[in-house]
Formats: sequence, C-alpha cells, structure tokens
Amino acid sequence: MIFVDKLPLDTILPGDCIEILAQLPENSVDLIFADPPYNLQLRNELWRPNMTRVGAVSDEWDKFESMEEYDEFTRAWLSACRHVLKETGTIWVIGSYHNIYRVGAILQDLDFWILNDVVWVKTNPMPNFRGVRFTNAHETLIWAQKTKGAKYTFNHHAMKALNEDLQMRSDWIIPICSGSERVRINGAKAHSTQKPEALLYRIILSSSNPGDIVLDPFFGSGTTGAVAKKLRRDWIGIERDETYIKIAQERIDKIQPGMFEDNDVYIVNRKKNAPKIPFGNLLENGLLKPGQTLFFGGKDEKTATVLSDGNIKYKDFIGSIHKAGSVAQDAPCNGWEHWYYVDETTGERAPINRLRQKFIKENLSGEKC
Repeated sequence: MIFVDKLPLDTILPGDCIEILAQLPENSVDLIFADPPYNLQLRNELWRPNMTRVGAVSDEWDKFESMEEYDEFTRAWLSACRHVLKETGTIWVIGSYHNIYRVGAILQDLDFWILNDVVWVKTNPMPNFRGVRFTNAHETLIWAQKTKGAKYTFNHHAMKALNEDLQMRSDWIIPICSGSERVRINGAKAHSTQKPEALLYRIILSSSNPGDIVLDPFFGSGTTGAVAKKLRRDWIGIERDETYIKIAQERIDKIQPGMFEDNDVYIVNRKKNAPKIPFGNLLENGLLKPGQTLFFGGKDEKTATVLSDGNIKYKDFIGSIHKAGSVAQDAPCNGWEHWYYVDETTGERAPINRLRQKFIKENLSGEKC
C-alpha cells in the first residue's frame, strides 16, 4: 500500500523497511532513530568461565556475506530514510565498532550533515570473557541533519535540566536494558539488542517536540514507540519479524500516555524563545542603581556592588552577573537567579530576574505592571 495522503501514525508496519519507506510521503517525518543490524561477524559461540553460553547477538538478521553486502544494505536504508525525512529533520543511528564507521561514511556520502557523535557509556557492560580485548563498554550514536544549515530541533534547555542545569555532554552514562524493563519470553530475552528507555527518552526529548513524528525503521521490541507515546509524540515503526511485532504492540498497548492532558507539560523549549535582556537595561531604566548592593543567594555572606557600566564588583573581581556568580560559587552560574536585590517597597530580597521580567512586561509586551 502506498501512503500518499496520510501517514500511518502510531502503527507498526510489517515488512522490509527499504520497501515500506519508499511508500511513505516524501519529507514527512521529523525524527528518525535507527538501530540497524551491527554485522557483528560472530563465527563462534561465546562461553563464560562457568561454562554457560553467552546470549550474544547471533540472529539471522545480523548476518551478511561480506562488507560490500552490508554497505549496499546500509546505503539503501539510509537513502530511504532520507526520502521521508523533512528538510528540518534529523536522524540518530546507533552502532558498535563493527559498523558505525561505515555507517558514518555512508551518511556523509548521502549528504547528511553530522551534528554530533554521542558515546553511550554502559555502566554494566558484558565482560570480555576470553580476556583478549578490552571490555566493550560503549556504543556510538551519530546525530545528523538532512540538510546542512537548515533549522532543526535541539531542546538545549531540556538537556540542561536533565543534567542538573549543566550543559549536556556527548558522553551519556546509562545502564544497559535489564531487570523488569527487559522484555522476555519464557525467561529468555525477547530481543537480543533491546535498548534502554532512558537512552530513547534523551534522544526523543532532545530532538523533537510534542506532536512530531518519530520513525524507527528497525522497530524490534518497540522501545522507540513506547517512549514516543509517553512523551506525546506520534510514531511509526517498521518491522519484518512477526514475533517482534507482537511483542512491541503488546508492550506499547500497555502504556498509558502522559497523565496530563495539557501539552504544555511536554513542551521543553520555553527558555530558548525568551527575549535576551542585557543586565544594563535594568540600570538604564532605573530598576537598579549604580552602587546598589546585590546578595548572592539572597544571603549576607557574599555581596557585590552594581557598577554604572552594567558590570558588578564581587571582591576584587569585576564582570557580568554570570561571571561574578561563577567566581562566587566556583561553578557555572545563572546570575539572574542567584543575585538578589532589596525591594525598596517591601524590604524583601528577591532575585534580580524579577526585575528582568518586569522590564520585559513593561517594554516588550505592551503591558504595564
């Protein structure tokens, strides 16, 4: 079936991803997460020292006759993804050292523009039982946009919030999928490469918005759809294995979407759209005065003096409210939230951000306090 007018949202499409992607409308998907076969090239079974067999990836879908065959397959599915991805869309691909470098080269050959490579550091990786190599404790994700220079979604402030208000780095420390999260059939792993929901949560939250369409061409046990549903994104899964389709559908059906009907709960880019106001505007408009005292954290222990040029003086340091705050706490600082002033009317101490909001309301919104 060719989906010309309407995308099959929140649906698992059975079949080969290359064939199905060709049937979907061009430029219709906001975000793609792809967990393709790694082509691990395993030739022998792996055994632990206690003589129990290691449940490594030995599925038929991960076997290719040659590197050339794998490259041809990779080029075909990435080209098909490019067909459905919007000009403003991005794609995440995860892999190991067996395949990620080949995937990255083909991405570039197809004119994708790489934004980041992210290292997923596993807190509980499988040991190297033979003791002939380092323990393989990470996988690599490539994040790329379809069109170099196009606008794309990156929810920077949401990532900072997830990371205790520090800018998110490209090394993500997340446990592998285990325990109750791991989908099992009769005690055995239902899917050998099931990814943790925490990984997909970070990917989907960072690079999409509520109502966006997230597509996974190798749907497997359905982690992408499960997390997308929780975050109020629409999703499309493509999977050719009937067993995996059944597992994924049952898993997703059990999930209740976010409990709040108001989509504002799931919007994460508010700060990014806020107007930027220089601290000096508060001085120019009489909301603060040169020589006025500011209190770090609202307490008496650390104080600074407002200077006429919009800097503040903390001890012997002179600089912006943010840099002075960083010196005061020896860590990155949002000066708007950490420096307090004394309200002349009430005598209370409040963050200078209150004055910034007052300035915005009076001068940029057309309203008066």
